[in-house]
Amino acid sequence: MLDIIAFDADDTLWQNERIYNATQEQYARLLARYTGANGIDAVLYQTEKGNIPYFGYGIKSFTLSMIETAIRLSEGRVTADEIAQIVGFAKTMIDTPVELLDHVTETVAQLSSPTG
Repeated sequence: MLDIIAFDADDTLWQNERIYNATQEQYARLLARYTGANGIDAVLYQTEKGNIPYFGYGIKSFTLSMIETAIRLSEGRVTADEIAQIVGFAKTMIDTPVELLDHVTETVAQLSSPTG
């Protein structure tokens, strides 16, 4: 018998990846004038990986990585308005309602039941 069941909730219990993908599309459009849209995702991903030891995971870390990548890709020419837009992307991500995956409510209820 198990006493504890743990989940890495995002993309296990609720939809999360779609929010990041939509934000990356907006981000690529924002920075396209500096480098073209190709390759932005790869540079952002490398920045994110390098920042994990410093900032961990999540929207705040992702935002710092987007800002750092924007500075790098624009060679320092990214504007304050564009950085404000990136911060706005993060706020939208945080404000996006949680969308549970199918059958999560029933599954968690069953797993938490003593008769499971």
